[in-house]
Amino acid sequence: MSGNEWTSTSMPYLTPRAAGTTDAWANEARAVGRTGSQRIVHAGKVPAPADVAPLLRLPEGDPVVVRRRIIELDDEPNELTDTYYPADIASGTPLAAKEKIRGGAVTLLATLGHVGVRVVENVTARMPRVEEREQLRLGSGEPVLQLTRITYDTADRPIQADVLVMPATRQQLRYEIRIG
Repeated sequence: MSGNEWTSTSMPYLTPRAAGTTDAWANEARAVGRTGSQRIVHAGKVPAPADVAPLLRLPEGDPVVVRRRIIELDDEPNELTDTYYPADIASGTPLAAKEKIRGGAVTLLATLGHVGVRVVENVTARMPRVEEREQLRLGSGEPVLQLTRITYDTADRPIQADVLVMPATRQQLRYEIRIG
C-alpha cells in the first residue's frame, strides 16, 4: 500500500472510551504516525431518508438526528461519514450539535444508557455521486466503498446507523473475528 492508503478497522469505533479521551479516529491515525481529524459539516434533526429509515426501523420521514462529517487523514479527505440516531435518543444532546464530542459519540451514547452490543456492517462498491467526488477529491472513474453499519442495543433496537463513503483505491478494510 502506498502512503496515501489506509487500513481501517471497526472495533475502535464500537467501544466506549474512557472519560476525557480523544476520539478513536485521532488515536488510530496517531498510532501509525499520521494525523486524523474531522470536520463536522452538519448536525441536527432531519427527516429520515428513505435509505436510512429501515436501518433504524423507523418510517421514512420520521425525525432522526444526523451528524455529517468529513474525515481527514493528514489534512486530506479520507472518508465521508453520516451518522444517524433515533430522535428520542439524540435530540437535545451533544449528538445534535455541531461541536466535537470528547471521547466520541459511542462514549456519549453509553453515558446516556445506550450501549451497543451487536453490529452489522455491509460494504458495497459503487461510483460516487458528484458531491462525494468533489468532497473526496476523486478523479473521474474512481469508485468508492460504502460501508453501512448498524449498532443495536441489548433489546436489539438500532441505536445508531452509519453510512461511510471512502475512496476505494485508498482504502483497505480489515476485519478480525473471534469465534468462541
